[in-house]
Amino acid sequence: MQEPKLYEYAVIRLVPKPEREEFFNVGIVMFSKKERFIKAKIHLCEDKFRLLHSKTEYNDVLKHLESFVKIAEGEKTAGSIAQMEIPERFRWLTAVKSSIIQTSRPHPGCSLDLEKTFDRLFGELVL
Repeated sequence: MQEPKLYEYAVIRLVPKPEREEFFNVGIVMFSKKERFIKAKIHLCEDKFRLLHSKTEYNDVLKHLESFVKIAEGEKTAGSIAQMEIPERFRWLTAVKSSIIQTSRPHPGCSLDLEKTFDRLFGELVL
């Protein structure tokens, strides 16, 4: 029988006006130390973005969100943070920030299939 895998995940949020503390979910980052697994995925609906954040350029925000994915994947073009070990990358990505891109606090879980769990969480919390 397959042993369940422990993981942590955080929801990536867009906070158009941090002082108002209103946000909408735009992605997920998930990691499992034992499985050496880290994955991030984003989805930024342009129409929703324009309704809530007319003063910032959509492409600029999308570029910054895409950096979450690049850092999680360890892409060399994503800088020194992307070269850190997986747990450090996850901790950096989920650190408290006061910018318009923030994450929820990390949530723990247990799964037999990390990819399926990631896809389910992304569907439920982002799409």
